[in-house]
Amino acid sequence: MMKSVKDLILLGDRDPGKVTHRELDAAIQQLPGSIRARWVATGSPQAAHTGRADALWVVSGSPFQDDDAVYEAIKAARISGQPFLGTCAGFQYAVVEFARDVAGIRGAGHAESSDSAEDLVIEKLACSLVGQQRQVTAIDGTRLHELMGSSPFPGFHWCNYGLAPAYAERLVEHGLAISAIAPDAGVEAIELPAHPFFLATLFQPQIGSLAGQALHPVIQAFVAASANLSVQ
Repeated sequence: MMKSVKDLILLGDRDPGKVTHRELDAAIQQLPGSIRARWVATGSPQAAHTGRADALWVVSGSPFQDDDAVYEAIKAARISGQPFLGTCAGFQYAVVEFARDVAGIRGAGHAESSDSAEDLVIEKLACSLVGQQRQVTAIDGTRLHELMGSSPFPGFHWCNYGLAPAYAERLVEHGLAISAIAPDAGVEAIELPAHPFFLATLFQPQIGSLAGQALHPVIQAFVAASANLSVQ
């Protein structure tokens, strides 16, 4: 039996001093009454139980208080079919989790938190994108293309790390779809075609919410998946 109000978790270490987190707060204020969105800190006991929620959004702010809790939450969402959205750090951690647990790159790591890892599938970008906007182009045949179309669209970033190009082919061979690219950033979005909703973007779609802009199509689609799908 489906719950009348859906529980959506934002997994991340909320910091009101970060404009991207204030934008997230503004975005969740726009969600319909049928969605109850709440922050869960990565170092809290609740972080181990995100799979009980109807949907999971892993947000920006890495390195987290508890990186392992984030990886476990992403893995659980990937396996269970729980609707998942990853933005900025959520994108990066989703890539690492997939590389380790699906693509068989056991030593996969993130250059920000494990620069001694054997395989840095998330590496430092050649150009910092902190506070930068780039024109993002969705790739035909993907969910993101269905949402955004073929024309480039602006994507706001607050990051220094992205998918290392050397690993892209191997990840794709194991079922990951690259769904957007942009200058300087390379791969901007990934998704799992066989999953009910598993999408992660390097850009942060909540930007503009503080100014009263309508929810980004990516967030709208995630909310729709959250409302219509029930995790058993």
